Amino acid sequence: MTEKASSGGKGHLEMAQKQLLQAARVIDLGDDLLGVLLQTKRELTVHFPVKMDDGNFKVFTGYRIQHNVTRGPAKGGIRYHPDVDLDEVRALAMWMTWKSAVVNIPFGGAKGGVQCDPKRMSLDELERLTRRYTWEIAFMLGPDRDIPAPDVYTNAQTMAWIMDTYSILKGYTVTGVVTGKPIELGGSLGRIEATGRGCMLTLIRAAQVLGKDLAGTTCVVQGFGNVGGVAAKLMREIGIKIVGVSDSTGGVYSSKGLDITALMMHKCDTGSVQNFPGSDDVTNEELLELPCDILCPSALSGVITKENAPRIKAEFIVEGANGPTTPEADDILYDRNVLMIPDILANAGGVTVSYFEWVQNLQELIWSEEEVNQKLEHILFRSFDEVYRLSQENKVHMRTAALAIGVHRVAQATKLRGIYP
Repeated sequence: MTEKASSGGKGHLEMAQKQLLQAARVIDLGDDLLGVLLQTKRELTVHFPVKMDDGNFKVFTGYRIQHNVTRGPAKGGIRYHPDVDLDEVRALAMWMTWKSAVVNIPFGGAKGGVQCDPKRMSLDELERLTRRYTWEIAFMLGPDRDIPAPDVYTNAQTMAWIMDTYSILKGYTVTGVVTGKPIELGGSLGRIEATGRGCMLTLIRAAQVLGKDLAGTTCVVQGFGNVGGVAAKLMREIGIKIVGVSDSTGGVYSSKGLDITALMMHKCDTGSVQNFPGSDDVTNEELLELPCDILCPSALSGVITKENAPRIKAEFIVEGANGPTTPEADDILYDRNVLMIPDILANAGGVTVSYFEWVQNLQELIWSEEEVNQKLEHILFRSFDEVYRLSQENKVHMRTAALAIGVHRVAQATKLRGIYP
């Protein structure tokens, strides 16, 4: 899982809106459609009591926001974190709309969250919170309406509780109401690794297009959870040397390369990547500026800024996290000829394989992991080519090109459907 964003929700929303305005200029989007796309379609805030292990009741606040459903059911994760707020969820829902559109899968964008500290809650408390939250938002959910998935501090077990609660409410089992479920409950093979695999696949395609050999190149990964950890492992398997890794406690660096499997075991045993034998401890801030060919920020939002962008040494940046780079930093990196593979493309592997899971559930199919990975590669390679081509034709950075493609597809669908009544 990724870590919580470093800036507040208002900052997220302002960033998302600024990115939309930049993309709108590229495709000459009219003010009427821009006004529609700047707003969310539907927002729900709920306050609900949960019985804690000590017998007392605690009231929690939760959100579910659907940004746009023009191209299909709303799709987006649910996160549990103390700092979840309305503006953050609005921004994340908007990014989900563009992410689904840029890889051209038939979903709209949504996001949800509950203000809580899951690290201080027992498994039983988390189950009761999840089931009550699901009950509160259930009327918005459904395989044809809104399909949640795991996000920050939620996982396959969380999705199993949501699916079960929703199914009890409906009176029959509805596997397609969530994705990222356990395999035993209709989850897809390859889903857990999908986001990290997507980072690797888009990097591979970038190297192919630019004629760059990745073997022997060096990579730094910020974040060592389900995205960064998987990306680091897979990149190492294709010959990339991982020289730096961090988690929420800090990072480690070794110019000789890190043994990712041993580092995972060290983190499991100690709760941190720091103090790993044969490496030097660094801060998360220092990690971003380490000498490397590839930087993969897969933890915090807003970590690459106008202040540190001039000092980043990587030739490629692959965004595993949502919104790790500010618009000002984008411009600096573009001027420095750093190839940015933006979040809505680089980390779209998760929503893409969620789409595969949804299709398998609806059609009662079971695809092999090999089939899933092949389909994922096809979609991400095609999407990268489309984004790169537009960025070259319009002389804009990759994020603006990706957003322009996603926004254009949503805008076209909106025009074709029309406004009724």
